Amino acid sequence: MTALRLCLRHEPRTTERRTPVVPSDARRLVDSGVVLTVEESPQRIFPVEEYEAAGCRRAPAGSWASASPDTVVLGLKELPDEPVALSHRHVFFAHAYRQQPGAAGLLGRFAVGGGALLDLEYLVDDAGRRLAAFGFWAGYLGAALAVLRHRGRLPAPLAPTTKDELDAALRPAAGEGEFTALVIGALGRSGRGAGTAFRTAGVDATRWDLAETRDLDRPALLGHDVLVNAVLATAPAPPFLREEDLDSPARRLRTLCDVTCDVGSPFNVLPVYDRTTGWTEPVRRLREEPPLDLIAIDNLPSLLPRESSADFSAALLPQLLAFGTGAWGRCLDRFHQACREHGIAEGEFRHD
Repeated sequence: MTALRLCLRHEPRTTERRTPVVPSDARRLVDSGVVLTVEESPQRIFPVEEYEAAGCRRAPAGSWASASPDTVVLGLKELPDEPVALSHRHVFFAHAYRQQPGAAGLLGRFAVGGGALLDLEYLVDDAGRRLAAFGFWAGYLGAALAVLRHRGRLPAPLAPTTKDELDAALRPAAGEGEFTALVIGALGRSGRGAGTAFRTAGVDATRWDLAETRDLDRPALLGHDVLVNAVLATAPAPPFLREEDLDSPARRLRTLCDVTCDVGSPFNVLPVYDRTTGWTEPVRRLREEPPLDLIAIDNLPSLLPRESSADFSAALLPQLLAFGTGAWGRCLDRFHQACREHGIAEGEFRHD
């Protein structure tokens, strides 16, 4: 059997500190016969030397573009704009299957090059459950940042930290007033993470999920001080917040954190903003009087890069050891389905 060739690529986004495979799991891949090349990356939380010590090959950043055709390129966030033609199989979170802006262009790059996208969001088991996800840490950090902002203690720009340091910052200081918080999507990974952060901060958050949002109590939603959205809709649904809600005299809501950041998608349940925020300016003011602040950062877990990477890598490792079977076939099927939905002919792609 031909050995699997993996390339762990450098992430071009400067605030992306995570990795889908940590050095200890890289060693297990190498020991199993995987040929693993790791690109140099100045911001990755684990230096390339730790991967070399685990038996991986070292390569310059961006060298994946000229790797052998059978190489599987592994990353997390968006690809650089070049090369236009994508000839490899790429594993990452592409956010291209729900009519997001730029989706057709990305899928077209695979058509030109003959490669394929194996989107990590669609690496699922037979029941459709995600097999590797950052959701818990996204929710945890979303709620944590919302708490710090509401208490007037959110630093800017943001910087990576550790869970111990963040937990210490979350604990209420003497004399800090109480506030009400709501988590929507509380039963999912992100919702559970948000609930954990609120408890650490001494806040007993209201928890809503499908049962509570089926017939939305909008006045109750607006009656909370802080809202964390952890719902990623996969079909059109009534929005949780509308523009007119932001101007309602009954709005008590002051801090909104959208963990999902589904900007531009027709399924977005928070269509009250048109762009995400970032590490340099993590907060955007949506209304001045009374104030309403938005946090919408689409790589939240990168603020706890070591913890979130270790959890994700542990979940992804068995899938990489079984690469090409089961869930990966479903990933490929979903890719071809998305291409058909965008009018891209399947015959333009390799099927290796």
